[in-house]
Amino acid sequence: MVFQGLVAYYDKIRSEGDARTKDYLFVSDPKYVILAGIFYLVMVTAGPKFMESRKALHLRGMLIVYNFFSVLLSVWMMWEIFATTFISSKFNLVCQSNDENDTSSNTMRLVNAHWWYFFSKLIEFSDTFFFVVRKKNNQISFLHTYHHLSMLLLQWCLVKYAPGGASYFGPFLNCFIHSIMYTYYMLAAVGPHMQKYLWWKKYLTKMQMIQFVFIIVYILNALRSGCNYWDTILWINVIYLFTLLYLFGVFYIRSYNNRKLRDD
Repeated sequence: MVFQGLVAYYDKIRSEGDARTKDYLFVSDPKYVILAGIFYLVMVTAGPKFMESRKALHLRGMLIVYNFFSVLLSVWMMWEIFATTFISSKFNLVCQSNDENDTSSNTMRLVNAHWWYFFSKLIEFSDTFFFVVRKKNNQISFLHTYHHLSMLLLQWCLVKYAPGGASYFGPFLNCFIHSIMYTYYMLAAVGPHMQKYLWWKKYLTKMQMIQFVFIIVYILNALRSGCNYWDTILWINVIYLFTLLYLFGVFYIRSYNNRKLRDD
């Protein structure tokens, strides 16, 4: 009975969703993100054990290329979202509704940017892979794992059920933050001699937390304004962002405030 219920619920998830994205790669069927999530958890748990008796890989050249690509992808996605929202005279920046029947070129360009943003969360699993093979296990924290896995699932839900509309703001800000973050990682990968130029690392965490606050305020205002958008997804986003704000705050205190106290 339980199994039949799960199968029925799975079929329901697969059959529902926004008509505009039903044929997009990895979107129509939840099995793809489920399998990706399972693979990610296996990599996080089994990867360090597999590397335990093996030499760490350095991969400096690959890291530079990967991070440079990530910067370019983030900037491109940010531009696509900016061009279809801030520049578009028909887009309501404060409270844009989500109309499944809107297939105009501008809207579909934004929907396409949302799909790429979702897909970029799959690409970002490479961050963890590089930590594993370089034996940087201290970097594979609960925050790191939770953030990467949950972002994939959340963005899949957005593309599946409500792409475009009021959901543009979070991806736009996050692409901006990621363009800076991956620039930092790219410079750090060049070599130890770059560290003296990377004094601004702690400000990345501050920027990420400020980003979460801005998005929370934006979503709460959208809920207050009564946008024609799926309120459930907006509330899920708000709750999720509070969890990130808390976890990043704890990370910042442990990494920088405690270190400052030790130095003093």
